Amino acid sequence: MTALYQSDLSGLELINRGKVRDIYAIDAEHMLIVTSDRLSAFDVILPQPIPGKGEVLTRVSNFWFRRMAHILPNHLTDIPLAEVVKDADERAALGDRAIVVRKLEPLPVEAIVRGYIIGSGWKDYQKTGQVCGIALPSGLQLADKLPEAIYTPSTKAELGAHDENVDFEHTVKLLGQDLAEQVRDASLKIYTEAAAYALEKGIIIADTKFEFGLDPDGRLHIIDEALTPDSSRFWPADQYRPGISPPSFDKQFVRDYLETLDWDKTPPGPELPQEIIDKTAEKYREAEQRLTGK
Repeated sequence: MTALYQSDLSGLELINRGKVRDIYAIDAEHMLIVTSDRLSAFDVILPQPIPGKGEVLTRVSNFWFRRMAHILPNHLTDIPLAEVVKDADERAALGDRAIVVRKLEPLPVEAIVRGYIIGSGWKDYQKTGQVCGIALPSGLQLADKLPEAIYTPSTKAELGAHDENVDFEHTVKLLGQDLAEQVRDASLKIYTEAAAYALEKGIIIADTKFEFGLDPDGRLHIIDEALTPDSSRFWPADQYRPGISPPSFDKQFVRDYLETLDWDKTPPGPELPQEIIDKTAEKYREAEQRLTGK
């Protein structure tokens, strides 16, 4: 399987190169998003790509965007790639990694929903019994299922910096009461419906992150990516049990390996063994196959 670490498209202006996505301007209303095979861990872009990862992320996102369209519109368009990327060789190199999307105004909030207690939420809970100001029952174990999903937003950090967990009231100051409530309610509804579907396919979605944008009429849309192995923690349901950090379908596999190294989690990132690269690519493909049947 081929890998694309970085795209360089002729005839289009690159307006942003993020941790994973390269974004190109098309016109005043549209952009091209290329999801590369780059992998970031601990907010550091690692030096090697995961072959096929960008294609998996794009297809899985598009699957969820369409499945959740009855809850909220998204940034997808029907414009074919060939209308935007004229060079056939460049299109072939992109594979399924590129989509033409509507240009929307992104909101300065990452909408995180947690159905299980893990990661930074677990660390906060151990210190305070709360996550983002939300009090949780005492006596929870690592990876326990929460009584109900909780909305724990964070601020968006610049490239290379860390997002900061905030409480709901902080998002009200950023967005206003009505829009903050729309974001919270849509996030919880999409997560709850997606988690129930995924469980039927043998995947627990422990938590996930959404991003939203507004169209010129102020209507809320889901943007960026949705319910992928990069933006979520996917656990195999048949291997889950509370008290341990479950195995996963996402880049947690890479994080776990990196935790064994003498690395201070600052750039440059360490080289990954081929075995870790291959296993990670396999995990991404398995998650897609389980969720979409393809």
